[in-house]
Amino acid sequence: MNILITGGSGLIGSRFIRYFSQQHSFTVTTRSVERVKQQFRGCNVDVVGELPTAEALASFDAVINLQGAGIADKRWSAERKQQLQNSRWQVTEELVQRIRACPAPPILLSGSAIGVYGPRNSEPVDESATANRHDFAVELCEQWESIALQVKEHTRVVCLRTGVVLDSSQGALPRMSLPYKFGLGGPMGSGEQMMSWIHIEDMIRAIEFILQDDSISGPVNLTAPNPTTNKQFSQTLAKTLHRPHVLFVPAFALKLMLGEMASMLLEGQAVVPKKLEQAGFNFNFPQLQDALSDLL
Repeated sequence: MNILITGGSGLIGSRFIRYFSQQHSFTVTTRSVERVKQQFRGCNVDVVGELPTAEALASFDAVINLQGAGIADKRWSAERKQQLQNSRWQVTEELVQRIRACPAPPILLSGSAIGVYGPRNSEPVDESATANRHDFAVELCEQWESIALQVKEHTRVVCLRTGVVLDSSQGALPRMSLPYKFGLGGPMGSGEQMMSWIHIEDMIRAIEFILQDDSISGPVNLTAPNPTTNKQFSQTLAKTLHRPHVLFVPAFALKLMLGEMASMLLEGQAVVPKKLEQAGFNFNFPQLQDALSDLL
């Protein structure tokens, strides 16, 4: 396939490109052209500074839209919320306009997150569920998906509802592991909130699976089939790192440090990948212990 990726220099996009660099050709859009060229030196990647025109989009088989400012990189001030929205919604809107005008539109796989379901208890949540409460994360994802789905009559559209992606060097896992290395690890808040995670290898394999299976469309959960509580996750992490699991971070401290963003750590949902499993996708790392042992 000839694939256009927005946000291709981030964790998921860069891992996908390196993993499938022999199978596909890639074009990455970025504002930092020279830096990203260096990042992908030796790979089959073109790096461009802007989105292709509607006519040029016809040369691509698929677009993977992953662009968006890091959700947990900064405290959620009003200005930061606007940045998080604009960085996702604007590029998706531009893609939609071009796909609508494209004579032979490519498949669109567009980013989203499991935050679209809102805070939940431990009951499993599949793609048929809707949000039970509207907070910032829900509204961010709902609008992101709504924009992408505007072209579902023109081409196949898949919304990638991504969980916590576990990678050894980037993303959440290195941050979560650091306190344990100093003997300070433990659960957050009550520890009963659910965590829906996925190994980076399964994440990029699932994206490839979706690209190849024309029967898959609409929202798709990209999470391992076995979500866990925050307490269970932290215990497994401590065991894998051979570190103590004695402390915990009280909810009030997280709220003091992170403000509204603390809800991402103190609330969760038990998301299951029903569509992927029904389509026949097999996870290499369905169990947390195996995933952490491989990564750490």
